[in-house]
Amino acid sequence: MGVREGFEELYGTEPEGVWAAPGRVNLIGEYTDFNEGFVMPLALPHTAVAAVSRRTDGVLRLHSADIEGPVVELHVDELAPLTNTSWAAYPAGVVWALREAGHAVTGADVHLASTVPTGAGLSSSAALEVATALALNDLYELGLTGPELARLAQRAENDFVGVPCGIMDQTASACCTEGHALHLDCRDLSIRQVPFDLAAQGLELLVVDTRVKHALGDGAYAERREGCEEGARQLGVSHLRDVAYEELDAALARLSDERVRRYVRHVVSDDHRVERVIALLDAGDVRAIGPVLTEGHASLRDDLRISCEELDLVVATANAAGALGARMTGGGFGGSAIVLVESADVDTVTKAVTEAFGSAGHTAPRVFPAVPSAGARRLS
Repeated sequence: MGVREGFEELYGTEPEGVWAAPGRVNLIGEYTDFNEGFVMPLALPHTAVAAVSRRTDGVLRLHSADIEGPVVELHVDELAPLTNTSWAAYPAGVVWALREAGHAVTGADVHLASTVPTGAGLSSSAALEVATALALNDLYELGLTGPELARLAQRAENDFVGVPCGIMDQTASACCTEGHALHLDCRDLSIRQVPFDLAAQGLELLVVDTRVKHALGDGAYAERREGCEEGARQLGVSHLRDVAYEELDAALARLSDERVRRYVRHVVSDDHRVERVIALLDAGDVRAIGPVLTEGHASLRDDLRISCEELDLVVATANAAGALGARMTGGGFGGSAIVLVESADVDTVTKAVTEAFGSAGHTAPRVFPAVPSAGARRLS
C-alpha cells in the first residue's frame, strides 16, 4: 500500500499532497561539519515519503507505516523539547521548529513511510524531518528555501529531539541534485553541485551496511566534538576550519594532549581531502578519488578512532578484491562503509566482502549501489 492509500485508510480522506526526501551517504569529510569545515554528501535513491494535509484546530496527527502502533496525536501549542523519545519526535520537532521561527503552522495529518535503512548511518531521521518540513512549507506557503528548511530540520533534531548533529544530513536531504555530490561549506552554508556521474565512467559506489551498531558510539560523538572544540581553543581559533593544512604540523606541535592532537589532525586533513576530491572530480579523474577515500578511512580509524572490526573488514577486503578505494561513512562504531569499484568488479567485491563477514562470524552485510539522486521534492 502506498502512502496516499495509507493516509486515506487512516484519516478517511485524501491527503493534500505527497512529498519525498532522501537519505544520504557522505563521500568524504567526516566530523568536519561542526568544525565549520567541508563535507561532500550525495542523496540516495532511498527516501522518506510523507502524505500530508493541513489542519486548523491545532492538532498534529502522526503515523508511520514502518513502525507498529496507533496514530500519535499531539497539540501544536503543547510541543516541548525533549519530551518525546519515539520516532514521532522527528516530524513533531519540525512543527515545533517552524512555529518557534514564527510560522503559523496550525496542525497537520501526516502519514510517513521510508525506504531509508535505519541504523545504517544513512540519515533516516533527516529524511523524515525534511520530507515533513517541505510538505508544511508548501501547504502553508511559507516560501522557505532548501537551505532554510535544512536549518529548521537541524534545529528540530538538535533542540527538540536532543541529538547534537551538524547541518550536513538535512542539507543533503533538502538540496542534493541527481547525478551530483554536494559540496557544502559548513561555515557560510554555501553549496555547490559537483558532477558525479559514476555510471558514465563505468563505476559504482557501493554502500555496505554492516548491520551493526556498537553501543560505545552513544557518548563518543559528544566526546569527540568536545575534543575538537578544546583543540580550537588551544590553537586560538574559533573552529578547526581555521587551521590551514599547510600549517598542520606546526599546530599539532603546540598541542600537548595526544587525544586532542589526533582529533585535530583528522579534521584538518579530512577538510583537505574534501578539497582534493573536488579537484579530482573537476578534472574528470573520478578513479583517482579511490585512494583518498581509503586514506580517509585510516584517519577515521587511527586518529578519530570511530571505526570498528566490521568496518575495517569491509575496507580491507574490498580493496584486496580490486576496489579503487573504500572508507567508513557516517558517525562510526558500525553503520556503513562506501566502496568505489569498477562496474565490472561489483559482483567480485560484493562476494568477497560477504564471504569475509561469514568467515568472521558476522551477520551478512547489506550491499547496494549509492546512485547520486535528487533531493527533497513534491511527488503529487
